[in-house]
Amino acid sequence: MMLSDIEIAQNAELKPIVEVAAQLGINEDELEYYGKYKAKVTYGLWNRIKDRPDGKLVLVTAITPTPAGEGKTTTTVGLGQGLAKLGKRVCIALREPSLGPSFGVKGGAAGGGYSQVVPMEDINLHFTGDLHAITSAHNLLSALIDNHLHQGNPLNIDPRRVVFRRVVDLNERALRHVIVGLGGKADGVPRESGFDITVASEVMAILCLSANIKELKERLSKIVVGYTYNGTVVTAGDLNAHGSMAALLKDALKPNLVQTLEHVPAFVHGGPFANIAHGCNSLQATKYGLKLADYFITEAGFGADLGAEKFFDIKCRIGNLTPSAVVIVATVRALKMHGGVAKNELTGENLEALSKGIPNLEKHIENMKRFGIPVVVAINRFPTDTEAELELVKEHCVALGVQQVLSEVWAKGGEGGIELAERVLEAVEKPNTFHKLYDASLSPKEKIEKIAKEIYGAKSVAYMAQAEKDLEEIHRLGKDNLLVCMGKTQASISDNPALIGRPEGFELTVREVRLSAGAGFIVPITGSIMTMPGLPKVPAAMKIDVDDDGNITGLF
Repeated sequence: MMLSDIEIAQNAELKPIVEVAAQLGINEDELEYYGKYKAKVTYGLWNRIKDRPDGKLVLVTAITPTPAGEGKTTTTVGLGQGLAKLGKRVCIALREPSLGPSFGVKGGAAGGGYSQVVPMEDINLHFTGDLHAITSAHNLLSALIDNHLHQGNPLNIDPRRVVFRRVVDLNERALRHVIVGLGGKADGVPRESGFDITVASEVMAILCLSANIKELKERLSKIVVGYTYNGTVVTAGDLNAHGSMAALLKDALKPNLVQTLEHVPAFVHGGPFANIAHGCNSLQATKYGLKLADYFITEAGFGADLGAEKFFDIKCRIGNLTPSAVVIVATVRALKMHGGVAKNELTGENLEALSKGIPNLEKHIENMKRFGIPVVVAINRFPTDTEAELELVKEHCVALGVQQVLSEVWAKGGEGGIELAERVLEAVEKPNTFHKLYDASLSPKEKIEKIAKEIYGAKSVAYMAQAEKDLEEIHRLGKDNLLVCMGKTQASISDNPALIGRPEGFELTVREVRLSAGAGFIVPITGSIMTMPGLPKVPAAMKIDVDDDGNITGLF
């Protein structure tokens, strides 16, 4: 009988985290334990290793997501396990799962099959409390804003122009638009507001892009919370909130260390979504991993048009990182969906639909080549894939001049990732001319349109009235040089989730542009993308349970 992902994880024999850490040369006194199998690494570790040369940085990304599944996280874990089987000193890094999708659509985000990070239930549910700390720090600032208004408003903040919303780490559409301060004089100043999901919080982005506590406080202080009646910007620093926020985040800033099913060291730290945030694990975890391992494997969220572009243009720029190779994960099933096949009709061979869907993969390959680094395509094999279908994908990859390899890491773990590991080892030694897509000195519209046209394939960009107003304000504040973090649907390369495959000739619509001055970027909100997701008709939460002994079921 085939075991579920959670059953595989629960049956695994884990090593004490101190033994896993020792594989990377981490000493016991450089760990802060969260039970037997989880730990944070201390700031003292960084002081010891900071002058070491970096290992090779490999990014794992994917084609445009579909309900058929692509397996990006599973491939990241399996690739790390494959490299370990080849005797390489390797470390991987993933983002921390959000409770939103864990109880919403996905039901867990720690890999799958025999390529998972463990303890899987802990990682998916609360973990070391990082997301709760981020939620608390974010909402502390919100509380200080409303208290400032209530206590006489000495900064003269216009309640109608408070732009900092609250967050919660759940999918909760009913909180998208709210009115706070109702009830009477003692209950605050009434004003319109709303909630975003925690992983879309600027505080999350700041934690993931900060190198140390000093930088964390500096970035927090720059958060724009609103404007005065005279139009002057008000920041978290003006409210003197950044110190207390950093105090709540001091432990959350430390990377979390766990292991894969085959005991490969894995950092799981930070969790920004890639469709409404920058979609990468923390810069801290990446910096640690590069110093501790010869090969460091990480992922970026959703398709390469979102997570990978942001990884290169935001994270690599801020962290001064140079990736050595990129792996694009694709499945025959997903490509057939991009060719118009319904999810319940994917098991039969359909070369015609596959041919129609392959341009999605081709576009992502072209996009990754724009950044000047070697590309490897990992075809994540499913039992229903036929030899003819696999050969068709291979032929298209060969025609585009990229390495391709069958990946069987879900079923076989590291053993199923050895060939992928070998191709990656070859790729990281190839010529590398890595560069960013745009220069930060370009105007916001020039940067937005470069991403829209070159990465998405749009013919033009339309700006709604609110977006134009937002861009004027950003220019007035002297923030034109900030980077761009696009808010866009993950279901299509375009801003329209109904456009599958490789959309072309479309117009991208920017509704508004949010300023994340502390994180160092602006966020154009395109199409119908929401910063607070809603639950599906049958949420994963309705299938998750725990028995009398504390064993969790239904989580992926």
